[in-house]
Amino acid sequence: MKINNQMFGSMMASDIDDDEAGDLIQVIGGEDDEELNEANQPDELPILAVRNTVLFPGVLIPITVGRQKSIKVVKNAYKGNRLVGVLAQENPKVDDPTQKDLFRVGTVAKIVKMLVLPDGNTTIIIQGKSRFEVEEYTSDAPYMKAKVKYLAENFPKRLSKEVKALLQSVRDAANKIMSLNPEIPKEAQVALDNIDKTSFLIHFLCSNINTEAKEKQKLLEINDGVERATALLQYMLKEVQLLELKHEIHSRVHSDIDQQQRDYFLRQQMKVLQDELGEDGPEREVEALRKKGESKNWPEKVGTHFNKELDKILRMNPMAAEYPITMNYAELMIDLPWGEYSKDNLDLKRAKKILDKDHFGLEKVKDRILEYLAVLKLKNDLKGPILCLYGPPGVGKTSLGKSIAKALNRQYVRMSLGGIHDEAEIRGHRKTYVGAMPGKVIQNIKKSKTSNPVFVLDEIDKVNSNFRGDPSSALLEVLDPEQNAEFTDNYLEVEYDLSKVLFVATANSLDTIQPALRDRMEIIEVSGYTVEEKMEIAKRHLVPKQKEEHGLKSTDLVFDKKTIQKIVDEYTRESGVRNLERKIGSVVRSAAKSIALEEEYPKKVTAEFIEKVLGGPVFDKETYDNNDLAGVVTGLAWTSVGGEILFIETNLSRGKGKLTLSGQLGDVMKESAVAALSYLKSEAHKYDIDYRVFDKYDLHIHVPAGAVPKDGPSAGITMLTAITSVFTQRKVKNKLAMTGEITLRGRVLPVGGIKEKILAARRAGIKELILSKKNEKDILDIDERYTKGLNIHYVETAEEVLELALMKQKVANAIDLVVED
Repeated sequence: MKINNQMFGSMMASDIDDDEAGDLIQVIGGEDDEELNEANQPDELPILAVRNTVLFPGVLIPITVGRQKSIKVVKNAYKGNRLVGVLAQENPKVDDPTQKDLFRVGTVAKIVKMLVLPDGNTTIIIQGKSRFEVEEYTSDAPYMKAKVKYLAENFPKRLSKEVKALLQSVRDAANKIMSLNPEIPKEAQVALDNIDKTSFLIHFLCSNINTEAKEKQKLLEINDGVERATALLQYMLKEVQLLELKHEIHSRVHSDIDQQQRDYFLRQQMKVLQDELGEDGPEREVEALRKKGESKNWPEKVGTHFNKELDKILRMNPMAAEYPITMNYAELMIDLPWGEYSKDNLDLKRAKKILDKDHFGLEKVKDRILEYLAVLKLKNDLKGPILCLYGPPGVGKTSLGKSIAKALNRQYVRMSLGGIHDEAEIRGHRKTYVGAMPGKVIQNIKKSKTSNPVFVLDEIDKVNSNFRGDPSSALLEVLDPEQNAEFTDNYLEVEYDLSKVLFVATANSLDTIQPALRDRMEIIEVSGYTVEEKMEIAKRHLVPKQKEEHGLKSTDLVFDKKTIQKIVDEYTRESGVRNLERKIGSVVRSAAKSIALEEEYPKKVTAEFIEKVLGGPVFDKETYDNNDLAGVVTGLAWTSVGGEILFIETNLSRGKGKLTLSGQLGDVMKESAVAALSYLKSEAHKYDIDYRVFDKYDLHIHVPAGAVPKDGPSAGITMLTAITSVFTQRKVKNKLAMTGEITLRGRVLPVGGIKEKILAARRAGIKELILSKKNEKDILDIDERYTKGLNIHYVETAEEVLELALMKQKVANAIDLVVED
């Protein structure tokens, strides 16, 4: 059995909860039922063996029961009269005590409360009632039982002067012990003052005197109360003498050495010990940091702040909680690259070569980087621009930042902003917080070891804001060229110069970027790649990369232009090239498997091999379909995956002038159709159309591929041409396509996505294009190889469009639009 060994009065506060402590104070105040009456004294008792403690009558103690025999004793007794005989072990090291291992004199105890703990142990609170002596043991299993003889307490009812003096001496000794021993709780003094009954006072002090269990057992075995009190006083006076001696020694040492001398003495000892062990002490570490700080190229006020922090460390106790925090802060300041810049490589030809090698296309971005290098070369000092590459996923925005770093010969760091919702991620935590650290901006600057890296802020459009703060607002200072020279991190507390950092942000959408943040960045649109560009990228980068990753030599598998184009046209429909790389990787893996299995495979990739590996074509390419019907026009549209041609078909039927639109058109295209019809009605006389036919025939406009949503301002003139063609029965010219919006006055408005639309027209075999006059500037930005062979007409009015698009004569099988008078 395991006993909680109590110091004097400690059981009053530490091992018993509030309710039980209250009960105990009540007992101490005077317990009438301290001994059992003769009527309820059982002749036979279950025996509970305890070690390292002795129970006295009237005293309440907690015991944790762990031995199986003891648990059985407690549980059986708790179900009955709750009485057990408590005997101390002579040798506390014996785990399974027998009759020979127990003292003969013990105390009958009543179980006041029993608690079963989750670990299987049982805690009981017992109160001593009467002393007893074992006459004989009657049973050993399942636990020990014994016949007992009860021992009366021989305390005189009337106290003589000598006994009163003895009891007063006992109280005085107890008070002296409590005053000299700070470990004894104050509640013990209250308990002692509330004890009136003489026998309980002696038993309470015997139970709590600081001596071994064997000595307490001797006190328990004394039958005469005055004799027991005398023996108790002897033990207490010894304890008083020992405590007074310790107090005297402590006072003498304290008077000789004051606090400052003590600290100095201990530090000197620590220094000697650290020298012997070869370890660095706090002073040595601080001096090493101070020496490193002297070589730092930081502003004077930063150096002053750093030295103040070091002085603060010297005044701290190394065991204090603030010590490692302040030391880590000082080490961070040393590790940051204050005024350390990598030397830029300003060879523009080399930079252009690197950018062209790593990325095909993206001419605007490359030109902007070269402009930055050119100004830096001429001026030799320039604030870092804040570039934001905006475009769909997979077009190389992030990898472009790495190429810029390579071209400039700068360090490259990347910080992903996707999902960040805590402002402290940008500006850091205050040092007062537990686990505080600088923001990721300062952390990445530390990692780069230079103050002018190329810093890529990836996915800046996916920053979240919530109750923790708004990280996008924290980025305003980082990305403001006029402010970031004095960027202040909450953890760093001093200004850090970010003006030489070249920040490159990437975003898929501008709508979710805070307007103030968007205003601080130079937006460069990175549009999706054209089919031609994808083919070049696959040829130059993707195919060699996939061969290398899958362990193939360049001669093991050969892709020609047609096979690459087949994969691009029929298996991918995206702005970037990620999916294209996956498809090429699938083909390469199939070849790698054949090589590993020593099977036959086509070394030159064929269309059949592609379809075998990737399955049938996923996408159908729209091609120009010439026809002799009136009312069918070829239009051009922009999509997120490039340009496409689309056909607009019209049909007339007898009716009441109803307009029907189909093909899953959006609101903008519906409005374009209505505007085109309204314009034609107002100008019907110019095209020899009887105005009455509009009320006698229903018009149906349909755009094929109805499962694909279509919207945008690109089909205005296409709608007008189709409607005019069907009402005049004049066919549209062969291999002609158009794009542009129309107003009710017949003006042709410019549209976007011209480059993608031109490439779509070339792929479809179109020879002539009709564009708005205001789109002529967009053609100048397109490489001549893409516009070569195209006859492009620039128009300003709807009349010009119809003049260019419609044939002069009606189609051979023209229908007659009959209007009855």
